[in-house]
Amino acid sequence: MLKFLVAMTCCMTWAATVAAQGLPGATVRAEGRSGHDAMSSRMQDRCKENPQQCEEMKAKIAARREQCKADPQKCREEMKAQQEERCKANPQRCEEMKARIKERQARCQADPQKCRDERKARFEARCKQDPQGCEEMKARVKARDEQCKADPAKCPQHPPAN
Repeated sequence: MLKFLVAMTCCMTWAATVAAQGLPGATVRAEGRSGHDAMSSRMQDRCKENPQQCEEMKAKIAARREQCKADPQKCREEMKAQQEERCKANPQRCEEMKARIKERQARCQADPQKCRDERKARFEARCKQDPQGCEEMKARVKARDEQCKADPAKCPQHPPAN
């Protein structure tokens, strides 16, 4: 589940970042705001305009989340296929995204503490904006951590402690 949430966040951030590249029809995000913040703001505006549609979308997202809990491998494969389709449709965007990811990874490898601090600041900003969502996410992370402690084999990203 955590992998799914991370993957969805990455996809949303990628989409928002690419949208701000000055492409036709793209929206430019506010200075100093992350793609997630800008997308979250647009979503809040849409929910104010059409609360019924917003609730329907939230229900679809919750249903999708449950499907992915049941079969996470299928979700990963579907997300990978969607990413490949986007790359086929626009290889230039895909290459730019891959270059940005590589550059960020290099920066974080060179100064991991700075990356942790930035990630923590973004997390705290999101929590200020949506305290309830933040608490729900913290509860999911805590449950996942407990599950990983109980059965480390289910958590390949966290190798068992020696």
